[in-house]
Amino acid sequence: QVQLVESGGGLVQAGGSLRLSCAASGIMLRDKSVGWYRQAPGKQRDLVARISSGGSTSYADAVKGRFTISRDNANNTVYLHMNSLKPDDTAVYYCRAEAGFYFWGQGTQVTVSS
Repeated sequence: QVQLVESGGGLVQAGGSLRLSCAASGIMLRDKSVGWYRQAPGKQRDLVARISSGGSTSYADAVKGRFTISRDNANNTVYLHMNSLKPDDTAVYYCRAEAGFYFWGQGTQVTVSS
């Protein structure tokens, strides 16, 4: 059974940093494309960052230069390093693995106070 578990969210002041983790079981992330998405209240779920199966990364314009996605094959985990956080970054953050099907985690809340 495939399971993705996000962690690392929390409450942080504007300008602060967080590192989100997406730990996988039942699937090896090393050769999968994995994306981080976020959904704010009343808004659609949007792609924030993605790392391809080959290791290429891409970012939404709103987070370029502030967020970094990385993959730790030894721990079967994908991270989202978030710096210079803004109140607009407040959302529930989800990871998604692409493996024929899409597998989603349950999400982790990030709240940035001004």
